[in-house]
Amino acid sequence: MQKLVERFPVKGIFKMTVRKNGKVIEEYEDHNLIVNGARNQAARMFAGDVTGRPIKSIAFGTSGTAPVVTDTAITGAYKKDVEGFSYPDMGQIQTNWELGANENNGMAIMEFGLLSADGTLLCRKVRENPIYKESDISIEGHWTWIF
Repeated sequence: MQKLVERFPVKGIFKMTVRKNGKVIEEYEDHNLIVNGARNQAARMFAGDVTGRPIKSIAFGTSGTAPVVTDTAITGAYKKDVEGFSYPDMGQIQTNWELGANENNGMAIMEFGLLSADGTLLCRKVRENPIYKESDISIEGHWTWIF
């Protein structure tokens, strides 16, 4: 008997805009890594076990270590609830987020992650160069999941 291999790929696109004193200083877009935690949460949600599984927050952290599918945490995480969701196309979820000028000042932000309500890391993005977060810097963006 031939072994059946079926894949359920999930891709992510990370977009953000960085502003200094309200003026755009950087626009960034790249793919991100969906980690094993997301696959585990999705499997449980499909079975009806939804408690603690939905996307809840974004985390900003300090590690520049390249992402791998087994990642489970954001280093030195500053967490805040996401702003909301939209559905730009069939099989897509867009998670909207913002980090205001008065939030998380003093951090050299190198990594981003989305977390479920129970704190499970779902996806992770790492930058090559940090964003030095000060009171004149705000960041907004969205994460699009493509199933």
